Amino acid sequence: MTVERVRRMGSCNLDHSLESVIQKLESQADYLPVKLYEELSLFLQKEHSQETLNELFHLLKKYDLSSEEEQLRRSQAMRELIK
Repeated sequence: MTVERVRRMGSCNLDHSLESVIQKLESQADYLPVKLYEELSLFLQKEHSQETLNELFHLLKKYDLSSEEEQLRRSQAMRELIK
């Protein structure tokens, strides 16, 4: 999943705060691969652009309700985002 696809997928005009992204990560923790969850937790301990926070929020949003295939795509997109 490319960053452009994430932008289209999450085309919302809200800026998501660091706190809201952390809350979303916590709410999806049981559904994410453990290593990815740990990497995201560390990633969010540093400052990031608003665009990055928004993209991550939308990748996490309803992750638990996504198909296995969609979860794999989103996981890969998150890994690319935090490189």
